[in-house]
Amino acid sequence: MNDTIKYQLDETRIPRFWYNIAADLPSAPPPVLHPGTLKPVTASDLSALFTDALIEQEVSTEREIEIPEPVRDIYRQWRPTPLYRARRLEQALGTPAKIYYKYEGVSPAGSHKPNTAVAQAFYNQQAGIRRLTTETGAGQWGSSLAFAGALFGIDVQVFMVRVSYDQKPYRRALMEAYGARCLASPSNETVAGRDLLAANPAHPGSLGIAISEAVELAAQRSDTKYALGSVLNHVLLHQTIVGKEAMAQLDMAGDYPDVIVACTGGGSNFAGIAFPFLGEQLRGGQRVRVVAVEPAACPSLTRGKYAYDFGDTAHLTPLTKMHTLGSSFTPPGFHAGGLRYHGMAPLVSHLKELGLIEAIACTQLDCFDAGLRFARAEGIVPAPEATHAVRGAIMEAMRCKIEGKAQTILFNLCGHGHFDMQAYIDYLGGKLVDRSYDEAELAMALAGLPSVSA
Repeated sequence: MNDTIKYQLDETRIPRFWYNIAADLPSAPPPVLHPGTLKPVTASDLSALFTDALIEQEVSTEREIEIPEPVRDIYRQWRPTPLYRARRLEQALGTPAKIYYKYEGVSPAGSHKPNTAVAQAFYNQQAGIRRLTTETGAGQWGSSLAFAGALFGIDVQVFMVRVSYDQKPYRRALMEAYGARCLASPSNETVAGRDLLAANPAHPGSLGIAISEAVELAAQRSDTKYALGSVLNHVLLHQTIVGKEAMAQLDMAGDYPDVIVACTGGGSNFAGIAFPFLGEQLRGGQRVRVVAVEPAACPSLTRGKYAYDFGDTAHLTPLTKMHTLGSSFTPPGFHAGGLRYHGMAPLVSHLKELGLIEAIACTQLDCFDAGLRFARAEGIVPAPEATHAVRGAIMEAMRCKIEGKAQTILFNLCGHGHFDMQAYIDYLGGKLVDRSYDEAELAMALAGLPSVSA
């Protein structure tokens, strides 16, 4: 074999169905609650923000949900994405482990996010929606929805977390190139944004705040819906095309993972790579260790509390039970902006509570070091978010070296870092530091969690 083997499927083998892990869970996750009544939400409670088709997917327990053919037609532009064997990285590490990575950076927007952006735009167009509002951290999701909106003739307004808006001007330019309007959040265009700016004109923003702004605008107009890039069940569902392809590609290679690693902020790319394999295990198939790698500066899985909380800072969303740092928590401005969210997807959180997945937290400097080691071996510069998965995979490979185990490691390289080179410039120039959250602020945010009885 050559050093860089690409296990590639023919485009006719793009999966025809998304996988819904809710069908195979040993116990159902806690229900989503209406914040006023504290009773399970109904479809009508969600209809102001989402179309009927997406609401049906959100609550579905069907194992397979068919991918509409117009969505598959667009997927063909970049799917199936390649699966690579990282032979040169293996050699550099001196590990007996085999390392594979699923590379989602080949999409037009450079990440895994179009897998759900295209689907959400399609369903909204079918429902006659003319405008979508959304939030974005580092910009991968915002640029993906902007791309999808352009394809389906839908206007897109993106609230981009202020610290990332300032750090990543090229992501903002990409959104605008696709025709979207991009605003720094908190902004003066919403009540939630104006209130925060009045208290702190230099507020760095957070995904929770940007969600509040996007939800506030979407609820005001009948021709507008809200689109979310992570966390919700239907978003995680759409991403499972990643893991389903990886299963077929590893079958071509005659292999199966012992360990799966993915970076984790809201949970979408983690679910995409891991859920199909976990589903096989839950149905009696081969067991896998699944490791979620999150930033040490925003550690919802490793430091958060499993409790009901709002998904946004202004408390406009329903209550979901998840690992959370508190909806008022504002993470420090580290470069992996897509991972700066106070909560974890309810489905991912539920799996953690069931003991089906593990979680570790890694620092910014360790992750950038891993990203450069990967780039110098494999030639792909990862996005700051994806460096967390690289770091986790290297840690697993070195464990195999110490233990003398020739295990197979699979990780999701969820996006490239071509729009994040200033972060690498700063790292190489010694200007990046490990950012820590304020323990007192975390304690205060957790103390303010909603009171919901068991």
